[in-house]
Amino acid sequence: MNDAARTTVLLSGRGSNLKALIQHQSGYKITHVVTDKPEAPGLQLAIEAGIPTSVVPRSEFPSLSAFKAAVLKTVAASGPDIVALAGFLVVLQPEFIDTFHGRLINIHPSLLPMFPGLHTHERALEAKVARHGCTVHFVDAGIDTGPLIAQAAVDIEPNDSPESLAARVLAKEHTLYPWIVRAIAQGDIRLQGRSLSYSERARTEAQRMGATIFS
Repeated sequence: MNDAARTTVLLSGRGSNLKALIQHQSGYKITHVVTDKPEAPGLQLAIEAGIPTSVVPRSEFPSLSAFKAAVLKTVAASGPDIVALAGFLVVLQPEFIDTFHGRLINIHPSLLPMFPGLHTHERALEAKVARHGCTVHFVDAGIDTGPLIAQAAVDIEPNDSPESLAARVLAKEHTLYPWIVRAIAQGDIRLQGRSLSYSERARTEAQRMGATIFS
């Protein structure tokens, strides 16, 4: 990809990962933000940063399929090299996934394949696992089942609450996601079928960050 890969971010909420992506732009440029929630705080973050935005509210469409088709049309019109999901609470249709195959990524707050879906921090504490964290993966037709790119972990402490655990995981997300977007933009991470290849630079950087990669 080029030195400043056009990156469209999809979100439904506060936009903390969008903020991290904006702050650490290198090798990629956030060129559009799309949300299904007009009230999403992340939308205001994008506006304040001067990033073009689109709002595609579910309530304006007669069916779920029409809504999802509009999201696809909006994202495609933004001309992205990379599409980054950052808390976008919509299950994407196969056509969307096929359109952006190999350049559609998501960040999830657990060490996949453990705890796909929602309420990951509560579930991790209930399961009494020793470690928790976040995963960035390519998106496929399943729920958090796409090829894993990298993970960052934290130790679970005896007095952790869902909130304290979430805060530590979020700090990891804000480092891991921008790095992966940049590495994909620069060709250091590539998807080949369902397997990944990593350049020597990506491997060195992952080791320096304490991130786990999946080759």
